[in-house]
Amino acid sequence: MADTATQKAAEELTVEESFSRLDKLVQQMEGGTISLEESFQLYAEGMQLLKHCSERIDLVEKKMLQISEDGKLIEF
Repeated sequence: MADTATQKAAEELTVEESFSRLDKLVQQMEGGTISLEESFQLYAEGMQLLKHCSERIDLVEKKMLQISEDGKLIEF
């Protein structure tokens, strides 16, 4: 699991910055020049970044919906 510092750093990134970092992590892992331990650390960081992106996107989707007076969801 990612440590608290990694989690905090991920939460401060925009979605675009997170995807950019994920691309770099994948390139490092696919390069085959890092150890198994380093791969696991990069994997954990990547999972934290994915979680952050998912949460941010969900928040935006929720903001895009409004509830009408009769209780129906209306897209913004």
